[in-house]
Amino acid sequence: MIKPTPNPPTSSSIFTVNPHQNTETLLVNASETLASLNALTCGLAFELNGAQRGVLLAIQQMTELGQLLVERALEQISPAVAA
Repeated sequence: MIKPTPNPPTSSSIFTVNPHQNTETLLVNASETLASLNALTCGLAFELNGAQRGVLLAIQQMTELGQLLVERALEQISPAVAA
């Protein structure tokens, strides 16, 4: 019996990050992604009420904290870019 398809990769992720990308580029992209997530969650939170709104605002705050941490790391590795 011949198998019709090969074995799938062992990783469960369909997305990958270029392993040769420099740290600054990774941090800049992470910051932009978090900023987008922040805007999306903030906008959606104000369309909701009650517990759902509270949960979404908590996610928004965690996103904002993550963005602040990434931006601080970026400032440490490349002060000229952050200014």
